[in-house]
Amino acid sequence: MSAVDTRPRTAVQLQLNGMGDLVWHAQYLRCVAEQSQGGQISLIAAPTTMAREIIGHEPWLREVIDFDRRPRKSERRRGRHSGLDGLWRFGAELAPKRFERMVLFSDHPGRAIMVCWRAGIRTILGFGDTWLQRLLLTKSPWIQRYRGPAVAGYKDATAFAIAQGFCSAPIVPRISVRPDALARMQQRLATLPRPLHALAIGASEPYKQWGEGNFVELASRLVARGHGVLLLGGPAEKALAQDILARIEPALRERVATLTDGSVADSIAAVSLARSCIGNDTGAVQFAAAVGTRAFVVLGPRPPLEHDPEHVHMLQAARLVDISAADVEASVLALLG
Repeated sequence: MSAVDTRPRTAVQLQLNGMGDLVWHAQYLRCVAEQSQGGQISLIAAPTTMAREIIGHEPWLREVIDFDRRPRKSERRRGRHSGLDGLWRFGAELAPKRFERMVLFSDHPGRAIMVCWRAGIRTILGFGDTWLQRLLLTKSPWIQRYRGPAVAGYKDATAFAIAQGFCSAPIVPRISVRPDALARMQQRLATLPRPLHALAIGASEPYKQWGEGNFVELASRLVARGHGVLLLGGPAEKALAQDILARIEPALRERVATLTDGSVADSIAAVSLARSCIGNDTGAVQFAAAVGTRAFVVLGPRPPLEHDPEHVHMLQAARLVDISAADVEASVLALLG
Protein backbone atom coordinates (compact mmCIF):
# COMPACT_ATOMS: atom_id res chain seq x y z
CA MET A 1 0.00 0.00 0.00
CA SER A 2 1.23 3.48 -0.82
CA ALA A 3 1.75 5.96 2.00
CA VAL A 4 -1.05 8.42 2.64
CA ASP A 5 -0.21 11.99 1.64
CA THR A 6 -0.84 14.00 4.79
CA ARG A 7 0.18 17.33 3.29
CA PRO A 8 -2.71 19.83 3.23
CA ARG A 9 -4.79 20.44 0.12
CA THR A 10 -3.76 24.02 -0.58
CA ALA A 11 -5.08 27.05 -2.39
CA VAL A 12 -2.84 30.08 -2.86
CA GLN A 13 -4.22 33.53 -3.55
CA LEU A 14 -2.18 36.21 -5.29
CA GLN A 15 -3.44 39.70 -4.59
CA LEU A 16 -1.35 41.59 -7.17
CA ASN A 17 -2.93 41.50 -10.61
CA GLY A 18 -0.13 42.02 -13.15
CA MET A 19 1.72 39.48 -15.27
CA GLY A 20 5.05 40.66 -13.89
CA ASP A 21 3.69 40.25 -10.37
CA LEU A 22 2.92 36.61 -11.11
CA VAL A 23 6.43 36.06 -12.48
CA TRP A 24 7.94 37.43 -9.26
CA HIS A 25 5.90 34.95 -7.20
CA ALA A 26 6.22 31.85 -9.41
CA GLN A 27 9.13 30.19 -7.61
CA TYR A 28 7.53 30.77 -4.22
CA LEU A 29 4.29 29.22 -5.47
CA ARG A 30 6.33 26.17 -6.47
CA CYS A 31 7.79 26.01 -2.96
CA VAL A 32 4.31 26.07 -1.43
CA ALA A 33 3.29 23.27 -3.78
CA GLU A 34 6.17 21.10 -2.57
CA GLN A 35 4.61 21.19 0.90
CA SER A 36 1.05 20.59 -0.32
CA GLN A 37 -1.04 17.53 -1.14
CA GLY A 38 0.10 15.84 -4.32
CA GLY A 39 2.91 18.36 -4.68
CA GLN A 40 0.44 20.78 -6.25
CA ILE A 41 -1.51 23.93 -5.46
CA SER A 42 -4.61 25.61 -6.84
CA LEU A 43 -3.84 29.23 -7.69
CA ILE A 44 -6.45 31.94 -7.18
CA ALA A 45 -5.55 34.98 -9.26
CA ALA A 46 -7.04 37.82 -11.27
CA PRO A 47 -7.57 37.01 -14.97
CA THR A 48 -5.20 39.90 -15.80
CA THR A 49 -2.25 37.87 -14.51
CA MET A 50 -2.66 35.48 -17.47
CA ALA A 51 -1.66 32.66 -15.12
CA ARG A 52 -2.74 29.83 -17.43
CA GLU A 53 -0.51 31.12 -20.21
CA ILE A 54 2.49 31.82 -17.97
CA ILE A 55 2.58 28.87 -15.57
CA GLY A 56 -0.39 26.69 -16.56
CA HIS A 57 1.94 24.00 -17.89
CA GLU A 58 3.90 23.63 -14.64
CA PRO A 59 3.52 20.19 -13.01
CA TRP A 60 3.14 21.73 -9.55
CA LEU A 61 0.00 23.66 -10.55
CA ARG A 62 -3.26 21.74 -10.24
CA GLU A 63 -5.50 24.49 -11.60
CA VAL A 64 -5.98 28.24 -11.93
CA ILE A 65 -9.12 29.68 -10.35
CA ASP A 66 -10.13 33.10 -11.66
CA PHE A 67 -10.90 35.70 -8.99
CA ASP A 68 -13.06 38.07 -11.04
CA ARG A 69 -13.33 41.05 -8.69
CA ARG A 70 -11.94 44.02 -10.64
CA PRO A 71 -12.31 43.73 -14.43
CA ARG A 72 -10.44 46.19 -16.63
CA LYS A 73 -12.25 49.49 -17.08
CA SER A 74 -12.44 48.82 -20.80
CA GLU A 75 -14.64 45.78 -20.14
CA ARG A 76 -17.36 47.99 -18.64
CA ARG A 77 -18.84 45.33 -16.42
CA ARG A 78 -19.10 44.39 -12.79
CA GLY A 79 -16.90 41.51 -11.73
CA ARG A 80 -18.58 38.27 -10.79
CA HIS A 81 -16.83 38.40 -7.41
CA SER A 82 -17.19 42.14 -6.76
CA GLY A 83 -18.81 43.39 -3.56
CA LEU A 84 -19.77 41.43 -0.46
CA ASP A 85 -22.26 39.31 -2.39
CA GLY A 86 -19.56 38.43 -4.93
CA LEU A 87 -17.10 37.42 -2.22
CA TRP A 88 -19.76 35.24 -0.58
CA ARG A 89 -20.48 33.67 -3.97
CA PHE A 90 -16.79 33.00 -4.53
CA GLY A 91 -16.53 31.26 -1.16
CA ALA A 92 -19.46 29.05 -2.11
CA GLU A 93 -17.72 28.17 -5.39
CA LEU A 94 -14.58 27.11 -3.50
CA ALA A 95 -16.38 25.06 -0.85
CA PRO A 96 -16.75 21.84 -2.93
CA LYS A 97 -13.00 21.76 -3.49
CA ARG A 98 -12.45 21.12 0.23
CA PHE A 99 -9.26 23.08 0.63
CA GLU A 100 -7.57 22.60 3.99
CA ARG A 101 -5.22 25.57 3.77
CA MET A 102 -5.17 29.00 2.15
CA VAL A 103 -1.85 30.77 1.65
CA LEU A 104 -2.31 34.50 1.05
CA PHE A 105 0.34 36.48 -0.78
CA SER A 106 -1.57 39.61 0.12
CA ASP A 107 -1.19 42.68 2.31
CA HIS A 108 -4.98 43.17 2.48
CA PRO A 109 -6.33 39.72 3.41
CA GLY A 110 -9.72 40.83 4.75
CA ARG A 111 -11.72 39.85 1.67
CA ALA A 112 -9.90 36.54 1.36
CA ILE A 113 -10.62 35.71 5.01
CA MET A 114 -14.33 36.17 4.37
CA VAL A 115 -14.08 33.88 1.36
CA CYS A 116 -12.24 31.27 3.44
CA TRP A 117 -14.91 31.28 6.14
CA ARG A 118 -17.60 30.65 3.53
CA ALA A 119 -15.50 27.95 1.85
CA GLY A 120 -14.80 26.14 5.12
CA ILE A 121 -11.04 26.76 5.02
CA ARG A 122 -9.77 27.01 8.58
CA THR A 123 -6.00 27.36 8.15
CA ILE A 124 -5.32 30.79 6.65
CA LEU A 125 -1.69 31.91 6.40
CA GLY A 126 -0.84 35.52 5.67
CA PHE A 127 1.61 38.34 6.31
CA GLY A 128 0.26 39.34 9.75
CA ASP A 129 1.53 42.87 9.25
CA THR A 130 -1.15 44.48 11.46
CA TRP A 131 -2.79 43.59 14.74
CA LEU A 132 -6.10 42.93 12.96
CA GLN A 133 -4.46 40.49 10.55
CA ARG A 134 -2.87 38.68 13.49
CA LEU A 135 -6.29 38.44 15.09
CA LEU A 136 -8.01 36.99 12.01
CA LEU A 137 -5.27 34.86 10.45
CA THR A 138 -4.06 31.49 11.72
CA LYS A 139 -1.25 32.05 14.20
CA SER A 140 2.06 31.60 12.40
CA PRO A 141 5.34 33.49 11.89
CA TRP A 142 4.52 37.08 10.90
CA ILE A 143 6.44 39.51 8.75
CA GLN A 144 6.70 43.26 8.52
CA ARG A 145 6.04 44.55 5.03
CA TYR A 146 8.90 46.05 3.06
CA ARG A 147 8.85 49.84 3.13
CA GLY A 148 12.13 50.63 1.39
CA PRO A 149 12.80 52.44 -1.88
CA ALA A 150 12.42 49.45 -4.26
CA VAL A 151 9.27 47.80 -5.63
CA ALA A 152 7.76 45.90 -2.70
CA GLY A 153 5.94 42.91 -4.26
CA TYR A 154 8.91 40.57 -4.56
CA LYS A 155 10.36 41.72 -1.22
CA ASP A 156 7.16 40.88 0.69
CA ALA A 157 6.72 37.55 -1.08
CA THR A 158 10.29 36.60 -0.21
CA ALA A 159 9.99 37.51 3.47
CA PHE A 160 6.68 35.66 3.76
CA ALA A 161 7.93 32.49 2.03
CA ILE A 162 11.00 32.36 4.27
CA ALA A 163 9.06 33.07 7.47
CA GLN A 164 6.58 30.28 6.69
CA GLY A 165 9.36 27.80 5.95
CA PHE A 166 8.47 27.37 2.29
CA CYS A 167 12.08 28.20 1.41
CA SER A 168 15.24 29.16 3.31
CA ALA A 169 16.54 32.05 1.19
CA PRO A 170 15.44 34.45 -1.57
CA ILE A 171 14.83 32.81 -4.94
CA VAL A 172 15.38 34.74 -8.17
CA PRO A 173 12.20 34.64 -10.31
CA ARG A 174 12.29 32.03 -13.06
CA ILE A 175 9.66 30.57 -15.38
CA SER A 176 9.87 27.85 -18.01
CA VAL A 177 9.01 28.10 -21.71
CA ARG A 178 6.18 26.01 -23.12
CA PRO A 179 7.68 23.64 -25.72
CA ASP A 180 4.86 24.17 -28.24
CA ALA A 181 5.24 27.95 -28.05
CA LEU A 182 9.02 27.66 -28.42
CA ALA A 183 8.63 25.59 -31.58
CA ARG A 184 6.25 28.17 -33.07
CA MET A 185 8.55 31.08 -32.32
CA GLN A 186 11.69 29.34 -33.56
CA GLN A 187 9.99 28.92 -36.91
CA ARG A 188 8.48 32.41 -37.00
CA LEU A 189 11.68 34.26 -36.09
CA ALA A 190 14.12 32.08 -38.02
CA THR A 191 14.81 34.61 -40.78
CA LEU A 192 15.66 37.56 -38.52
CA PRO A 193 19.34 38.49 -38.12
CA ARG A 194 21.19 37.75 -34.90
CA PRO A 195 21.73 39.07 -32.35
CA LEU A 196 18.01 39.59 -31.90
CA HIS A 197 16.54 42.31 -29.70
CA ALA A 198 12.91 42.27 -28.56
CA LEU A 199 11.44 45.74 -28.03
CA ALA A 200 8.62 45.64 -25.46
CA ILE A 201 6.47 48.46 -26.81
CA GLY A 202 3.35 47.89 -24.68
CA ALA A 203 2.51 49.75 -21.47
CA SER A 204 -0.29 49.24 -18.99
CA GLU A 205 -0.30 52.95 -18.08
CA PRO A 206 0.47 56.07 -20.16
CA TYR A 207 3.17 57.21 -17.73
CA LYS A 208 5.12 54.02 -18.48
CA GLN A 209 5.16 54.57 -22.26
CA TRP A 210 8.57 55.60 -23.63
CA GLY A 211 7.00 56.62 -26.92
CA GLU A 212 6.77 55.71 -30.59
CA GLY A 213 9.56 58.02 -31.68
CA ASN A 214 12.05 56.54 -29.26
CA PHE A 215 11.26 53.00 -30.37
CA VAL A 216 11.61 54.02 -34.02
CA GLU A 217 15.05 55.49 -33.38
CA LEU A 218 16.24 52.58 -31.26
CA ALA A 219 15.04 49.98 -33.76
CA SER A 220 16.65 51.93 -36.61
CA ARG A 221 19.97 52.11 -34.78
CA LEU A 222 20.02 48.39 -34.04
CA VAL A 223 19.04 47.20 -37.52
CA ALA A 224 21.60 49.59 -39.06
CA ARG A 225 24.20 47.55 -37.18
CA GLY A 226 22.89 44.38 -38.81
CA HIS A 227 20.99 43.21 -35.74
CA GLY A 228 17.44 41.83 -35.76
CA VAL A 229 14.54 43.54 -33.99
CA LEU A 230 11.21 42.12 -32.83
CA LEU A 231 8.46 44.62 -31.96
CA LEU A 232 6.64 42.84 -29.15
CA GLY A 233 3.23 43.65 -27.70
CA GLY A 234 -0.36 42.51 -27.45
CA PRO A 235 -3.36 43.15 -29.72
CA ALA A 236 -3.62 46.68 -28.31
CA GLU A 237 -0.16 47.46 -29.72
CA LYS A 238 -0.85 46.25 -33.26
CA ALA A 239 -1.26 49.76 -34.70
CA LEU A 240 1.74 51.07 -32.75
CA ALA A 241 3.94 48.25 -34.05
CA GLN A 242 2.88 48.95 -37.66
CA ASP A 243 3.51 52.68 -37.22
CA ILE A 244 7.01 52.01 -35.87
CA LEU A 245 7.76 49.61 -38.71
CA ALA A 246 6.55 52.12 -41.32
CA ARG A 247 8.99 54.75 -40.04
CA ILE A 248 12.05 52.52 -40.36
CA GLU A 249 14.09 52.93 -43.55
CA PRO A 250 12.54 50.63 -46.18
CA ALA A 251 15.83 48.90 -47.00
CA LEU A 252 16.18 47.82 -43.36
CA ARG A 253 12.62 46.67 -42.64
CA GLU A 254 13.37 43.05 -43.49
CA ARG A 255 15.42 42.93 -40.29
CA VAL A 256 12.33 43.80 -38.23
CA ALA A 257 9.32 41.66 -37.33
CA THR A 258 6.22 42.33 -35.26
CA LEU A 259 4.53 40.05 -32.76
CA THR A 260 1.22 41.39 -31.50
CA ASP A 261 -1.04 38.50 -32.46
CA GLY A 262 0.57 35.75 -30.38
CA SER A 263 -0.38 34.35 -27.01
CA VAL A 264 1.40 35.29 -23.80
CA ALA A 265 3.15 31.91 -24.00
CA ASP A 266 4.37 32.89 -27.47
CA SER A 267 5.77 36.16 -26.08
CA ILE A 268 7.65 34.25 -23.39
CA ALA A 269 9.10 31.90 -26.00
CA ALA A 270 10.04 34.82 -28.25
CA VAL A 271 12.02 36.68 -25.59
CA SER A 272 13.81 33.45 -24.68
CA LEU A 273 15.23 33.47 -28.23
CA ALA A 274 16.40 37.10 -28.02
CA ARG A 275 19.76 38.39 -26.83
CA SER A 276 18.03 41.26 -25.06
CA CYS A 277 14.58 42.62 -24.31
CA ILE A 278 14.35 46.41 -24.14
CA GLY A 279 11.32 48.48 -23.35
CA ASN A 280 8.68 49.80 -21.05
CA ASP A 281 8.07 48.49 -17.54
CA THR A 282 5.71 45.76 -18.63
CA GLY A 283 5.24 42.01 -18.40
CA ALA A 284 7.47 41.26 -21.39
CA VAL A 285 10.67 42.51 -19.75
CA GLN A 286 9.84 40.44 -16.65
CA PHE A 287 9.30 37.38 -18.87
CA ALA A 288 12.69 37.99 -20.46
CA ALA A 289 14.61 38.16 -17.21
CA ALA A 290 12.78 35.11 -15.88
CA VAL A 291 13.91 32.98 -18.84
CA GLY A 292 17.50 34.23 -18.63
CA THR A 293 17.46 36.98 -21.27
CA ARG A 294 18.96 40.38 -20.45
CA ALA A 295 16.15 42.84 -19.81
CA PHE A 296 16.62 46.61 -20.10
CA VAL A 297 13.74 48.52 -18.51
CA VAL A 298 13.16 52.13 -19.51
CA LEU A 299 11.94 53.02 -16.05
CA GLY A 300 12.31 56.75 -15.53
CA PRO A 301 12.10 58.20 -11.99
CA ARG A 302 10.27 55.28 -10.38
CA PRO A 303 11.05 52.74 -7.63
CA PRO A 304 13.83 50.39 -8.74
CA LEU A 305 13.47 46.67 -9.41
CA GLU A 306 15.81 44.60 -7.27
CA HIS A 307 14.62 41.02 -7.79
CA ASP A 308 17.21 39.99 -10.41
CA PRO A 309 20.31 42.22 -10.62
CA GLU A 310 21.98 39.87 -13.11
CA HIS A 311 19.27 40.06 -15.76
CA VAL A 312 17.23 43.22 -15.02
CA HIS A 313 18.98 46.47 -15.92
CA MET A 314 17.21 49.72 -15.17
CA LEU A 315 17.54 52.76 -17.40
CA GLN A 316 16.55 55.72 -15.26
CA ALA A 317 16.58 59.51 -15.44
CA ALA A 318 14.85 62.43 -13.76
CA ARG A 319 12.11 62.13 -16.40
CA LEU A 320 11.20 59.32 -18.76
CA VAL A 321 11.53 61.68 -21.73
CA ASP A 322 15.14 62.34 -20.74
CA ILE A 323 16.13 58.77 -21.67
CA SER A 324 17.30 58.85 -25.31
CA ALA A 325 17.48 56.02 -27.80
CA ALA A 326 21.20 56.66 -28.19
CA ASP A 327 21.74 56.22 -24.45
CA VAL A 328 19.71 53.01 -24.42
CA GLU A 329 21.62 51.60 -27.39
CA ALA A 330 24.94 52.43 -25.73
CA SER A 331 23.89 50.76 -22.47
CA VAL A 332 22.71 47.61 -24.22
CA LEU A 333 25.75 47.22 -26.46
CA ALA A 334 28.18 47.95 -23.62
CA LEU A 335 26.66 45.26 -21.39
CA LEU A 336 26.24 42.66 -24.10
CA GLY A 337 29.70 43.27 -25.50
